[in-house]
Amino acid sequence: MSDTDNLIEVAAGVIVEDGRYLITQRFKAAPRGGLWEFPGGKRHPGESLQDCLRRELKEELDITVDVGEELHRIRHAYPDGAVALHFYRCTILNGRPRSLGNEAYRWVPRAQLSEFSFPEANRPFILELINHP
Repeated sequence: MSDTDNLIEVAAGVIVEDGRYLITQRFKAAPRGGLWEFPGGKRHPGESLQDCLRRELKEELDITVDVGEELHRIRHAYPDGAVALHFYRCTILNGRPRSLGNEAYRWVPRAQLSEFSFPEANRPFILELINHP
């Protein structure tokens, strides 16, 4: 079995308001629990990454978003499987974030993103944001 046989496709939303990024904390009981991430989730079979992101952000944060350009993509192998992460610029169209499918959320200035613990797969994108705005 190759990495692509069990590859999990994940869409993540990069939402910026007033110079601050929206990040969410994974439930403690989840894989990589307690870590912070850009909100999003796993793509369902037959679902586009953009539709996945709209669905996940509605389920997790009760917000409706416009999904814009893809900002970054990366593949990463964890011991329990490989992920393909797709980061998209998003804009909130309706609603204010509420923690429905996560432990917590925060609005964080770009310079402070490094103060939060993110899953390993997110680190290259975080470093890119901090070093090359």
